[in-house]
Amino acid sequence: MTARQLLDRVRHLAPDRPLRTLWRTTGYKLRPPRPVPHQPRVTRRRDALLAAGRARAEQQARVSCELRPGRLPTIVVGGFVPDATEALYLQRGMLLRQGSVYYLNYPTDGFLLELLFAQLDDLIEELAFDHGCMPVMIGVSFGCGVLLEWMRHLRRGDTPCRVRGVVFVSPVTCPADIVEPGALKPATLLGRALRPFMEDQGRRADGRHVEKCRSLLLRMFESGSLNRRAIRMVMTPAELLHVRHRVMTTLRAITLRGAVERVAALTAMEAPVGYYTQLLAPLCEAPVLVLFAEKETSVLTESAPTLAVLGLHPQALFPTVQVRTVINRRGAPVQHASMLFHCFNFASHLSNFYRVMREHVRLEHTHIRPRMLDAWLSPFRRRVTQARVA
Repeated sequence: MTARQLLDRVRHLAPDRPLRTLWRTTGYKLRPPRPVPHQPRVTRRRDALLAAGRARAEQQARVSCELRPGRLPTIVVGGFVPDATEALYLQRGMLLRQGSVYYLNYPTDGFLLELLFAQLDDLIEELAFDHGCMPVMIGVSFGCGVLLEWMRHLRRGDTPCRVRGVVFVSPVTCPADIVEPGALKPATLLGRALRPFMEDQGRRADGRHVEKCRSLLLRMFESGSLNRRAIRMVMTPAELLHVRHRVMTTLRAITLRGAVERVAALTAMEAPVGYYTQLLAPLCEAPVLVLFAEKETSVLTESAPTLAVLGLHPQALFPTVQVRTVINRRGAPVQHASMLFHCFNFASHLSNFYRVMREHVRLEHTHIRPRMLDAWLSPFRRRVTQARVA
């Protein structure tokens, strides 16, 4: 059987599904996604906050992991919904080939940025001491704002940002990205849903507003899942049911207090425009990739500060940065943070970025190994030299 005949046979088995999707789903059947709760070995920063009474136990993020060999682990910080474990569900195969993947899932009955920062710092220290490696950080939507605030927190403490690289996917970094300041009515549906949580420190919000947000976020998810042809190209029916169930579970679990504190964290985030007047040094020296969807304005306002700063002038924050617009040339335009329904459009950018990261790791070990070999051989060389002298 020729290669052409084999390809035709595969297409006959799955005519609506590209070969790469068939290959991925086969791999997922052999080794299905099974993130398990991470048992941290470094917890001193988190424990200090809890012991001092500056954080509640229910404000802790839930960290899940999938462990794999490899010197390029990834930490995923997701958006409001879905959780990080589902946000990159279709990219997990590529990520796990680089190393372990850690998912930072937000608490449902609270939220505190300071506690999240402590958990991130503890996890990065654990990776450095136990595995001798630095992670790649991936932020999705609101998760990008969390990562930016974390970097500013490190800069204020004069602490280096020990990461291999950072990826920002459809970043949302401040409230002005969602609701234009001074506008009588938010321009987007998401802005209208979140506005009661942003005003008066969320005191206007009640159970009705939480239900409205739940239905809106679910509708945003369903708008992609109802495109049947697009779904057949990227997911099996079982995968779609799994992801939808996980999204529904997450939405139902978020309490009024959890929603208010989560949006309050976004409201407290400073617009990146203000960084320029305060910044004495870049936030991160590691390579950074910023990915904007071609249709960001379905969620972001047209005057969003993040579009202006990270889209046009990101070099002041990140000296080694690339900004890309993710475009779908065949079919519906790429929506904000559409990592599920436009996974192939994002995949090429992520793969290229990780290829650069692997090269950095390889070069480092190329320089480290000779030094390690010299250190190992030095006692023997010393003995040979002494014997010759004698």
